[in-house]
Amino acid sequence: MRIIEKNGYSPSNCVEWTLQSSQGRSYRIMISIPEAEAPPEGYAVIYAVDGDAMFGTIAETVKVQTRKPKGFNPAIVVGIGYPSRLPFDMDRRCYDLTMPVDAATLPDRPNGQPWPEYGGVDLFLDFLEQQLMPAISSEWQINPNKQAIFGHSLGGHFTLYTMFSRPKLFSHVISGSPSVWWGNDEVLREQERFIAQWKGEHEVKLLVIVGGDELSFMVEGAQRVVERMEPLATKGIQVSYIKFEDEGHVSVLPSAINRLVRFVLTD
Repeated sequence: MRIIEKNGYSPSNCVEWTLQSSQGRSYRIMISIPEAEAPPEGYAVIYAVDGDAMFGTIAETVKVQTRKPKGFNPAIVVGIGYPSRLPFDMDRRCYDLTMPVDAATLPDRPNGQPWPEYGGVDLFLDFLEQQLMPAISSEWQINPNKQAIFGHSLGGHFTLYTMFSRPKLFSHVISGSPSVWWGNDEVLREQERFIAQWKGEHEVKLLVIVGGDELSFMVEGAQRVVERMEPLATKGIQVSYIKFEDEGHVSVLPSAINRLVRFVLTD
């Protein structure tokens, strides 16, 4: 089911949808539509999880950086959020953005509360692949070679898993401050399977971003992901790594968003 709210978000040329997954989970979908016509190859599309927190900043950054005559080609931004409109809906995002793991592998939460339901990443990816992305492509002319996914923290864990498990889904993958630690580094085991099976059928570009002032295990986890990808450099996998030295886990976000736009839209 899709409900369209024409004035759901205040900036011009933005619309809001409510989409319901086949499992009955509702999503708040925020879409920034370029004023310029699509180039011959179609619009690039940047999808962002935690859309309630990320969408406005990404949409405005894209709007500024695609101004002509010197800007990039126009792009659609799609923020994937929740009906609660919380910047970070922990219950929903914990389920959607994480791999299923043994509860014994998870650390205690800082607030002392039990972890929310988790491990629904493949159902969430089904929603993206089978419902959201087809809905976007049915409304606008898109460039299939410039489809990007961005996430931060648990969202960064999610985008890595997305690349390793469904490498044909997105051409550009941006992982900000990824929670590699989830389930005792379970995403690294998924990465091992990906590396072993990758045949180089097509190109995928990966950008990993982290703040230099983040906890050491966060920085180390991001670096491990990048180092492990080096053998695939000759097999169509392009990997970039940026560490913003003076930024922490949250303050790194504006810098990451600024850089991801260039990463996706540069020809």
